[in-house]
Amino acid sequence: MRKYLRIVDRNRATKWTRLANFIIDRVIFNLSFMIIGFIGVFIDKLLGSYYISAFFLKLSEVNRLVDIVITSLLFFVYTFLMEYFTKGRTIAKYITGTKVITTDGQTPTLNEFFIRNISRLVPFDALSFLGENGWHDSWSDTRVISIKNYESERQAKSEIEDIGTKEIA
Repeated sequence: MRKYLRIVDRNRATKWTRLANFIIDRVIFNLSFMIIGFIGVFIDKLLGSYYISAFFLKLSEVNRLVDIVITSLLFFVYTFLMEYFTKGRTIAKYITGTKVITTDGQTPTLNEFFIRNISRLVPFDALSFLGENGWHDSWSDTRVISIKNYESERQAKSEIEDIGTKEIA
């Protein structure tokens, strides 16, 4: 069912909006880690056990590659869960008024959200937006659209298709 394919393509979010989504989500993700760290240290100091401090100290001593792998996996979990449970949106997408949908205008399935977000682990995925679509969009058959523009155009198309099909009471 490719009924809304052209509408989806016409209402895709701009590359600047996509970049803003990436930056906002990364900032929120990093702030979350800072807050978790502060809470951990506070609880550790409050209880006087120093186990949490020892855990954070061990984490700070991991090599760069392990740090990149752990951070990438946690960012995958963040984006996957956010997009799945909010039906295509992260905090950044709420701020910018965008949403993830499939190329045929539907809400992605669990599998499509998984493929979309696991694809972000591919090195240089962020640079794939220099082309038409990012790899994680192409591989999962999803697109990020501007909700307001998409919904109004989809509604207009639906109303035009409904002309003549309504029963007269």
